[in-house]
Amino acid sequence: MMACSRTCSRILGLSLGTTALFAAGANMVLLFPNWDVTYLLRGLIGRHAMLGSGLWGGGLMVFTAATLISLMGWRYGCFSKSGPCRSMLTALLSSGLALLGALICFITSGVALKDGPFCMFDVSSFNQTQAWKYGYPFKDLHTRNYLYDRSLWNSVCLEPSKAVDWHVSFFSSLLCISLLQILLVVIHFINSFLGLFCSLCET
Repeated sequence: MMACSRTCSRILGLSLGTTALFAAGANMVLLFPNWDVTYLLRGLIGRHAMLGSGLWGGGLMVFTAATLISLMGWRYGCFSKSGPCRSMLTALLSSGLALLGALICFITSGVALKDGPFCMFDVSSFNQTQAWKYGYPFKDLHTRNYLYDRSLWNSVCLEPSKAVDWHVSFFSSLLCISLLQILLVVIHFINSFLGLFCSLCET
């Protein structure tokens, strides 16, 4: 049973590490709309992408936890002769770290999808004069939900082109990745608890 628990830890560590790399990659892409670096240089990137929750939350924090979980599974280094209590403590710390990072990424992505993309839009409907500015045109649009009304995607945001597609695609990816990370953390915690229980029964 202990061997099975360690094998599970190896798989979970590898899986979490992979999702962390994907989360960091998705957040990096959000900093370069349409693969154009000029928006970042001009400071025209939305606050949700600039927050970088996919980089340090779903990315670095989860990757650090994944490394600890993998080391536990392979019994490498200081984990080679660790007892059940020490293993459980490490499992709790790694689970907590990964869960916190994944939750931060999940919440930020959800808020980003709710607020919509940061883009240039026409404000003439508000002040009766032709004017454009950068902001969140969908944030205060209470009558229609842009996520379900695709006719708004290309008619509201003028720049960057395909801003809504870019925003929705990668923040949806981050949302799904962080949800998967939360699920893997829960599985890891259950696996660690079962491993501790079995090791105590064997002694």
